[in-house]
Amino acid sequence: MEDGRIAVAWSGGRDSTALLHATLVAAVPLGVEVLAFHVHHGLSPNADAWVAHCEQQSRRWAKRGLPLRLCVTRLESKPPRGESVEAWARRERYRALRQMATEQGAGIVLLAHHRLDQAETVLIQALRGGGVAGLSGMPREAERDGVRWLRPWLARAPEEIAGYVRRHRLHHIEDESNADPRFARNRLRLEVWPSIVQAFPAAQTTLADTAAWAQEATACLDELAALDLSAAASAEGLSVPAWLMLSVARRSNVLRHWLRGQFRHPAPASLVSRLMEELGGARQGRWEHERGRLRLHRGILSWTPAADEPLRRGDREASLCLRRAGRHALPGWGGHLVVSRVGEGGVPLAWLGHVELRARSGGEQFQAGIGRPPRSLKKQYQAQGVPAWERDGPLLYSGGQLVFVPGLGLDARVIGLPGQPLVSLRWEPSAAG
Repeated sequence: MEDGRIAVAWSGGRDSTALLHATLVAAVPLGVEVLAFHVHHGLSPNADAWVAHCEQQSRRWAKRGLPLRLCVTRLESKPPRGESVEAWARRERYRALRQMATEQGAGIVLLAHHRLDQAETVLIQALRGGGVAGLSGMPREAERDGVRWLRPWLARAPEEIAGYVRRHRLHHIEDESNADPRFARNRLRLEVWPSIVQAFPAAQTTLADTAAWAQEATACLDELAALDLSAAASAEGLSVPAWLMLSVARRSNVLRHWLRGQFRHPAPASLVSRLMEELGGARQGRWEHERGRLRLHRGILSWTPAADEPLRRGDREASLCLRRAGRHALPGWGGHLVVSRVGEGGVPLAWLGHVELRARSGGEQFQAGIGRPPRSLKKQYQAQGVPAWERDGPLLYSGGQLVFVPGLGLDARVIGLPGQPLVSLRWEPSAAG
């Protein structure tokens, strides 16, 4: 590990306790510090007791020479009225974990999901009409916001983890909410899953295999959509004549990806179906959406966000820690930031330890080349003929200096000297995310 530390998301429950213990044992001979990230959701009357349990367990392990440091975050917000408590807790938990990882300089966070968790996720997504992306379940590895999220036990059966806990006599908490049938996953696990296993004993394995195949299919569809978008998307929007030259299946695929780039989230299936039926025979058209309006004019399908749309984008990532090359998913911005090592013409990696992500606000100056004068982004985009769909990503700043602009690249003022660890940056909009 480049930073000499690794983090484990630790609820205090059986699975995460086993993973934390196994990580500690493996870290000792490597000289790696292990950080245990505990999120206090404030939902259970036992939440304070769980923190106390984790503190006591941490002290016991530390006395045995295990390299552990506990970090606790208490959520200040509450679930909004009408929102799923499950969805809120999951979103806020990952946000808190990301923040802790950034603050503590941990580039890797381990998650304790196992094979049954994966099987349940596939079933739930299938029942909710999640499509191929939903059937992909949880990835074994993902990179977001400069943090690598790993699920090393995703192929392990829960019985194996239970055996590990017994063998090492590990103490853990029991979350009473796991028995609450109001939550969809609990209903599935408590009421439905036993019947499934009785009828299909290998269900856990076969559903996990389904997720793996769906992940491959999703990656292929993403790559195909990127190719089709490069031909069908323009500065004004989606070219319907070019779109109509594709097969029906590829039309649907590229339309979903293009719409996701505009909406910042998956498009409703009803809207995709309606556009598939109506675009081919229409010369003019308008389709309303809660976040704005789609408009067909002279063969171009364009998107105009609602006037207050920027106020609704509080879920966009505001900062990023880049310590290594790779693809960094930014779901709030609708794409990926790709970091690649280069020998020259790149920004020093040291500049990217903490970068700010900002939307265009007007007045930004970009220097396109050494010795060339800085010019406004609008003029730079026009001079280089950058289409609108390639512009709508985050501007990256480091220490107040503009570093990177989607569609334009690195500002010349941040280019480092050969011999330094240098990287290039590239923004991939939603067709790749």
